[in-house]
Amino acid sequence: MKILGILPHSIGGRLTISSLFDGFVQNGHTVEIFDELKQNDFENFIKNKNFDYISGYDFSAIKLKIDNKLDIPSINYFSDEIESKASGVGDDWYIYMPYLSEKDNYTFFWDKELIKKYDFKNMFYMPHFVNTDIYKPLNLKKDYDIMFAGRLDTDYRLNFFIELMQSFPNLKFAWFAIEKHYKDALDRTDEKALIKSAYRGFIDNESNMAIELNKAKIVFNINSQGLSSLNYRTIQTIACKTLMVSDFREEINMFKGDLPFYINIEDLKEKIKYYLNNEKAYEYTINKCFDFVSKHLNSKNCVENILKLTNN
Repeated sequence: MKILGILPHSIGGRLTISSLFDGFVQNGHTVEIFDELKQNDFENFIKNKNFDYISGYDFSAIKLKIDNKLDIPSINYFSDEIESKASGVGDDWYIYMPYLSEKDNYTFFWDKELIKKYDFKNMFYMPHFVNTDIYKPLNLKKDYDIMFAGRLDTDYRLNFFIELMQSFPNLKFAWFAIEKHYKDALDRTDEKALIKSAYRGFIDNESNMAIELNKAKIVFNINSQGLSSLNYRTIQTIACKTLMVSDFREEINMFKGDLPFYINIEDLKEKIKYYLNNEKAYEYTINKCFDFVSKHLNSKNCVENILKLTNN
């Protein structure tokens, strides 16, 4: 099949949806990309072209389909809440949401609990998955003891990260985020030297993210969207055979007790000390979690399941 893939403006969305597009290719299909950040003339782009599907992150594909009156089935992967500005169309989500219930539009949603509020005909739970040809162990030197990638855009997140650094002055921290969020964090804290020492810049592609995750001993996570499911960073990290310690989400249960989680910052501190000082526990945990992701949350198998649900 020939699939039109939409790369959205959202950096996180671009990383997430790339694994879906990679999965199409791994299953023998062709993907042609329209990049919303770099291209702006969609009408000419689509002219005289035929596709079996249009696919994108959140509302990116469904919006282009509706606005341009395209007669193409759509595959839409959401890892943002549908009824929110974060879903790719700002306050216009209510305009496009009804189209998700049409018979040739297929929606795959990452949050197992939140999906219960919707009754769209072709809506299915699908946890995050990654291309394990990219996210994989690279046997690199471990440059960071603790890594965090994402926004420190609330006082809770910023103070959490600063307290963690203050508690482990001898550990090497790494924080990755866009420059805007880095400058914002500096403006909101007196601990500027700590933030500057941790900041490592911004990663906008899968290959470099895989490298940096491989260079960390432990990645900790703070999930933001949804109610019960893990974010993309969790699966990326585990696929690189790096230890992930996440705040608790019900979806952690799919790892059957092998994925460590924390309930508060003191609990996270104890887990960091435990795993950095217990090599056997560290190796056991990363191997068990890696085996699960490699088998169940790789892009080839997950996209194969997506296509089965669309009857193709």
